[in-house]
Amino acid sequence: MRISEAAAAWAHDLTHVRRLAPATVRAYRSDLRDLAESLGDPDVTDVDLEMLREWLWRATQRGDARSTLARRTASVRGMFAWATEEQLIAIDPSLRLVAPKRGRTLPTVATAATMSTVLDAARERAADGDPVALRDAALLELLYAAALRVAEICGTELADLDRARRTVRVLGKGGKERVVPYGGPASDALDAYLVRGRPALSARGAGTPAVFLGVRGGRLGARSAYEIVSRTVAPALGATTVGPHSLRHSAATHLLDGGADLRTVQEMLGHASLGTTQIYTHVSAEKLTASYRLAHPRA
Repeated sequence: MRISEAAAAWAHDLTHVRRLAPATVRAYRSDLRDLAESLGDPDVTDVDLEMLREWLWRATQRGDARSTLARRTASVRGMFAWATEEQLIAIDPSLRLVAPKRGRTLPTVATAATMSTVLDAARERAADGDPVALRDAALLELLYAAALRVAEICGTELADLDRARRTVRVLGKGGKERVVPYGGPASDALDAYLVRGRPALSARGAGTPAVFLGVRGGRLGARSAYEIVSRTVAPALGATTVGPHSLRHSAATHLLDGGADLRTVQEMLGHASLGTTQIYTHVSAEKLTASYRLAHPRA
């Protein structure tokens, strides 16, 4: 079986058995497509460790980021481990393939004051009842209030909202479901959108249970959500582009700054590992250090 064929079979297993997120599977397929093209798509039984090391070295020479190299290593090791289990190969050539150490990059975080300014401005734009402005205000409020991923908020349907309890049910990575609370401002923005904005947008389409709709009445896509956030938030941060994940980062950091414990934030974010959540303690520590240096007489 050639690399491209093995990659397709492994991707099918990841999607339908392990139920990994589509974006994760696409990233793995992209890495393995590059491997197949680079090596001439040989049979998996003909691949050895030196070939894999050469492939990674060429990626390094191209200037690929360390995070990309680490993911590529994970893609290769994952596929060859699967091929070994399926008895397509006798010996896994990737066992000694070492991933480059990933540099820890702290996420971009808006201050609480900046978020208040951004969200207040969005609600002011929605005051005249424009359906798109109402949608954008509700989208921004819920992204920040519930610290959601963009795929989660775009996948949210009307039945997932419990407006009385102010909670939203989302399907996270790996098909894991969780229920996340949101606050009063997000509730108000959602109510305004669902009553005055969504019906107008829905009338333009064929009907969908999605909470957030595009201008043609269909489900709002991740790219459109990204554009809404970037257009609204980037100017306030003095940045060129800002994605929905910045609102998630900001919410997590502000929760910790406000006294929430790490386990609670982990559960809210849907992180499988507490170590993933701990990056936000570094963000909070940076803020504490900056305040200390400004305020302490012996700093």
